[in-house]
Amino acid sequence: MRDPGLIRAVVLAGVLLAATVVGVWHSRRNGRIRAVSSSPAAGPSAALAGLGVVAGGPTLVQFSSAVCAPCRATRRVLDRVTATVSGVRLLEVDAEQHLDAARELGIWRTPTVLLVDAGGRVVRRVSGVPDAGQLATALRELTAGVTR
Repeated sequence: MRDPGLIRAVVLAGVLLAATVVGVWHSRRNGRIRAVSSSPAAGPSAALAGLGVVAGGPTLVQFSSAVCAPCRATRRVLDRVTATVSGVRLLEVDAEQHLDAARELGIWRTPTVLLVDAGGRVVRRVSGVPDAGQLATALRELTAGVTR
């Protein structure tokens, strides 16, 4: 016969291990700027155009919601970065008011920031509060015409 206390301890250890793995994965992904894979022939998204994104210069599109505390911190970071990198537009979108666009663009959580190049294509994205230095570097690459 198996000891019920031992079984509980093993189950608890398994749950704690799984929660730790998920937490580490989430914290490593949160706020990290990721490149978006798309074909070079892909044109501007109709969803972005419907939100007011126009070609001609890089644009940061922040999807947020009224009850999102990290969205306010993200907005402060974006304001600071756009003040230091010239020629960048900032557009804040209420995800709840634009659900169709959010779905089309693959927005699953707020805050999510899309980095849109001068041609109106999403080239990078970040979920969570981005690092200001990394964001500024990515924007400078875009304004210089460099997209890795």
